[in-house]
Amino acid sequence: MTFNLNKKVAVVTGASRGLGAAIASYLGACGAWVAVNYYHDHQSAGRVVDGILQKGGKAIPACYDITDEEAVKEMVARVRQELGPVDIVVNNATGPQPVIPVEQQTWQNHLDQLVFFVKAPLLVLQAVLPDMKQKHNGRIINIGSEVVELGNPEYGHYVAAKAAMLGLTRSWANELGAYGITVNLIAPGWIPVEQYGEVVSDDSAGYLAGTPLGHQGVPLDIATAAAFLASDEAAFITGQKLAVNGGKTLS
Repeated sequence: MTFNLNKKVAVVTGASRGLGAAIASYLGACGAWVAVNYYHDHQSAGRVVDGILQKGGKAIPACYDITDEEAVKEMVARVRQELGPVDIVVNNATGPQPVIPVEQQTWQNHLDQLVFFVKAPLLVLQAVLPDMKQKHNGRIINIGSEVVELGNPEYGHYVAAKAAMLGLTRSWANELGAYGITVNLIAPGWIPVEQYGEVVSDDSAGYLAGTPLGHQGVPLDIATAAAFLASDEAAFITGQKLAVNGGKTLS
């Protein structure tokens, strides 16, 4: 099943690979015109754009640092000029996620995560908001994580930033609902993508032991959830966290 996103303009941050690439590609398959945001991997971003174009879609590469206010403004202005006003934002971009014992964590470690999961989504929202308010319609989709519920050890800097992202989601939903703008968060489970490198079978087995469906997800699982939340079918859903993790956080 695909959702009708015909000619909706979408910005997907961190879309050159992994979950972002899958989301951008699937939104394109649903008819959205996609700005594939990335920071430095021109080759991978090009493949995502080409894949959308080859299937008859419309997409452009958008090489911008979404943690920089002026760069974000430039990106949204370019997207508006080449594709149109932004209808859909998927805040997916992330940075390194080191495992650090709490005794060794610094405030800078926490700030490094907040830059991606609070600052960047805020900058992107502020840049697209005037057009969304004018149209009285918009979709903001934040990519969170199940770690907020699981509380992974030696990961407090990352967990706290993802929890902050969930808080933003709920606050923005309350504030922007009057303008027809929905704001939701997808909380993926552990889905192996490039950033994790080679997955060790013991790690995978340990994770799956507490997962009711008994298998790990794939990037398409997150992409279809994003397309749903971006669609008209989800017009009455806002401020919600959608866990896509095979039931890992049922309790």
